Amino acid sequence: MPVAVVTDSTAYLPPGVAEERGIRVVPLEVRLGQRVGREGTDIDTAELSAALADRHLDVQTSRPAPADFADCYSGALAAGADGIVSVHLSRELSGTWDAARLAAEQVCRRRIRIVDSRAAAMGLGFAVLAAADAADTGGDIEVVEEAATDVADRCRVFFSVDTLDRLRRGGRIGPAAALVGTALAVKPLLHVAQGRIVPLEKVRTTARAVQRLVELAVRAAGDGPVDLAVHHLGAAARAEEVAALLRERLPQATRLLVSEVGAVIGAHVGLGLLGVVVVPKGDR
Repeated sequence: MPVAVVTDSTAYLPPGVAEERGIRVVPLEVRLGQRVGREGTDIDTAELSAALADRHLDVQTSRPAPADFADCYSGALAAGADGIVSVHLSRELSGTWDAARLAAEQVCRRRIRIVDSRAAAMGLGFAVLAAADAADTGGDIEVVEEAATDVADRCRVFFSVDTLDRLRRGGRIGPAAALVGTALAVKPLLHVAQGRIVPLEKVRTTARAVQRLVELAVRAAGDGPVDLAVHHLGAAARAEEVAALLRERLPQATRLLVSEVGAVIGAHVGLGLLGVVVVPKGDR
């Protein structure tokens, strides 16, 4: 049986793709006040958006328990998988990777590889899809792991938020870095570097944020084939604007996906997120 591919719920693969490709997804948890549920199963983006609009409601997230991964891995091996490649949200942003590692040690470390995508959303999702492609063509565990790692190495993620407050409160960005977004009428632009969220620059208007995200994506894409994703939270019209500009500027794109992020990432970035994921195709 081919190598099984596992990921977590922050990959935000297009609807139906995980089931179609046989990718197993372990959900993170979201807490909305006193309510706790699994991302994508019990709590969706609409519920998160409503919770974020209520300033009195505490919104938190937590990694899956190692036991959740252990159950997933044991099920895949029992179903006949030769091995497992498990690709996850950056370990700099979440304990999810470590929970997967602990589970692999418990189940069968020799047959399980844990990959840190050093990204989230489709920055993670494209690495997962590359792993699934390699598994579908008969690649062994080393080949499947390398396919995911290769995409992770080439991925760039750029995004803008309305405020850095949620990233600061959640510990995803330090207090000093958060100062870049404290001025009124400033849109912070950030990127993901070595798995960490790092301030990049600041602009004055939403229109300028859209323009800069497109410029950054075009520069990162280069002249060859490229996979692209545009993400948002409560900003569908702006996301479509970014996508339209990218289609015009990067006609060589092999994929361009547009989607709203889920509850876990949304809880840390807040309403108004606008982001672009860029993965130039390598020589593989």
